[in-house]
Amino acid sequence: MKHTEVEVTISLAAEHGLNAEEYGKICAILGRTPTFTELGIFSVMWSEHCSYKNSIAVLKTLPREGKALLTSAGEENAGLVDIGDNLAVAFKIESHNHPSAVEPYQGAATGVGGIHRDIFTMGARPVASLNSLRFGSPKDLHVRYLVDGVVRGIGDYGNSFGVPTVGGEIYFEEGYTGNPLVNAMSVGLVEHDKTVSATALGEGNPVLIVGSSTGRDGIHGATFASVELSEASEEQRPSVQVGDPFAEKLLLEATLEAIATGYVVGLQDMGAAGITSSTSEMSARGIEKTGSGGIEIDLDLVPIREAGMSAYEIMLSESQERMLIVAAKGFEEKIIEVYRKWDVLAVVIGRVTSDNQVRILHHGRVVAEIPAETLVLGGGAPVYIREAVEKKPDTPVAILVDDKDLEFRAISLALLSRPNIASKQWVYRQYDSMVLTNTVTPVGHTDAAVIRVKGSRKGLAMKTDCNARYVYLNPLAGGKIAVAECARNIACSGATPLAITNCLNFGNPYKPEVYFQFKESVRGMGEACQAFNTPVTGGNVSFYNETLIGGERTAIYPTPTIGMIGLLDDIDNLVGSTFTDAGDTIMLLGHPELTLDASEYLVMQYDTPGQDAPCVDLEHEKKLQELLVALAAKKLVHSAHDISDGGLFVALAEKAIMNDKAPLGFSIDLEDTDQGPYHIQQQLFSEAQGRVVLSISPDKADEVIQEANRHNVPVRIIGNVIEGDAVITLNSEPVLHFSINELGEAYFHSLEHSLHLDEL
Repeated sequence: MKHTEVEVTISLAAEHGLNAEEYGKICAILGRTPTFTELGIFSVMWSEHCSYKNSIAVLKTLPREGKALLTSAGEENAGLVDIGDNLAVAFKIESHNHPSAVEPYQGAATGVGGIHRDIFTMGARPVASLNSLRFGSPKDLHVRYLVDGVVRGIGDYGNSFGVPTVGGEIYFEEGYTGNPLVNAMSVGLVEHDKTVSATALGEGNPVLIVGSSTGRDGIHGATFASVELSEASEEQRPSVQVGDPFAEKLLLEATLEAIATGYVVGLQDMGAAGITSSTSEMSARGIEKTGSGGIEIDLDLVPIREAGMSAYEIMLSESQERMLIVAAKGFEEKIIEVYRKWDVLAVVIGRVTSDNQVRILHHGRVVAEIPAETLVLGGGAPVYIREAVEKKPDTPVAILVDDKDLEFRAISLALLSRPNIASKQWVYRQYDSMVLTNTVTPVGHTDAAVIRVKGSRKGLAMKTDCNARYVYLNPLAGGKIAVAECARNIACSGATPLAITNCLNFGNPYKPEVYFQFKESVRGMGEACQAFNTPVTGGNVSFYNETLIGGERTAIYPTPTIGMIGLLDDIDNLVGSTFTDAGDTIMLLGHPELTLDASEYLVMQYDTPGQDAPCVDLEHEKKLQELLVALAAKKLVHSAHDISDGGLFVALAEKAIMNDKAPLGFSIDLEDTDQGPYHIQQQLFSEAQGRVVLSISPDKADEVIQEANRHNVPVRIIGNVIEGDAVITLNSEPVLHFSINELGEAYFHSLEHSLHLDEL
């Protein structure tokens, strides 16, 4: 029996992830029972992954306007921000979590490919890639398999495609064991007058499919991304797409050349839901802009890889490296010629209409006819606001040991060796970070990655960030900190934060405690974005991220990953993060109340994350950012590095050893306080927010202090850069003393040892 002949019932709708109310709404919209193909179309377009039905009401509370924004959040394939000189930066981050859990290599690779297509369908050339990854404990053999596959997938696709991977982050927590997070970010540049909208306009204009042929890979991938993972997911490997970076490279070059002809009216990537999403969303945008529109396509014209594919399969396929183009009528052959030159398929498969329908023909008959606006956000797609109930984590209180009873030397080396702290060079050395020759410094030498904007003095800074442990303990504060730390890293490099994209990774939204985490962390993000004037340009929500721990299904740590862009007006003002000159003065900016709550140290030493996230003062963070940018512009600092995971000790150690050409040490005297018997632990390992370590020429110290005072940012001198050793004292009494080689050995090779890569 052919798929198109399958009888559609409410039980079949349920198998497609649609509830009874949603199925009833579909029947009401159509005025009849849907065809099997229509059921498939609604099931993917109304899935969580495509419709954001459980999140859109909350997302609309985020600040989404700013004078530099050239598009509204969600309006196009990616955010678009003006950086002056008729240039704009296009950027976006998205998840590929569930596919990577089932097939880590292809899941990660196609995540990279998909996010790059979102950038070049805007008319922008991708110039940089970043990622944010989460895995379970490296002690777990399956986790090691996932890490190996994901890292190779990202590296192989990005390296072959020819875009540098310039930054990212990796965390290891037990809660991600069966559900890793793979968030990929792409950044591109485009001239203002060369952008393209993902809109179907102009009745009678031809619609083309370009790129790879359509196969059965990835069918129902969007639905797969909208359900909890389980053992049955292993049987859903067909829902994981297969990527071809070389095909995508040809597609990129052909597409940018086609856009340059001036005959491309609209353009959209075929990502989640393939032809279904691109036809629906482009039609709906056209209707929104002009009041009428729609698309009619004939599936008999679509190049397919396998004979006998049904309309259902063609419409839902998520085969990679494909896009939909609306061309100016009469000039379609000009576009086809461009793609032919690059040996890329380009075929007319339909036309723009004016009846507001998405109409699908197959074998000479209509197999689907749906009002376009009913399929998308703001149209007929359902919108839900779920119950939100706070459930504080049941975490043990740490019973701290007195400083006098601790062996700080062994503890410090152990902390530096932790997978969440140690160097990720095993990962990033698999990525080409220098291709295109725009990357300014090696990975890890600046707090934010920075690339040159060729043809100008400008630099573009970028960062991904989120400490999910903070969000787990306090979603509101954790959401604020995710944005604040990103902005702090951007500012440490000398750049001004501009805007963010986000990738919101959470558990099952039907669970009130999960929805509470989601709402509160988004509220925190929004408050921080308002404070920093960094509007949200768009992003991605990934729900249903859960794993089995001890036989019980448990949500991952709530992980609202932030991707941020900043602008450096003059690349000569770039500030690195490592010590550069022996004899330099070391200063500490910020002076919050110290706490060990949520710190990596507390987890390592006391086996608990504590009770709360660190406090965050957004007003102070804004002043700190402005101070850092001012110091960079006046060339008053040699290096700046924020204090985050691992606290002051780790920040100092990284500043010392990350300068691999000429590692330098430090001599620090801790503050003499009356904070009680734990104050050395707190000063060394607290992850209290809003702090940055600077190194400056001694003759600039007074000027830096004056500048800090003008910005109302606490500042104090804590030591000096020295040759060879790392020394920490309190009232001239020794607390720690290492050679730089000892620190380097603990830091640079621990991750490989933790992953036992030789066992894979």
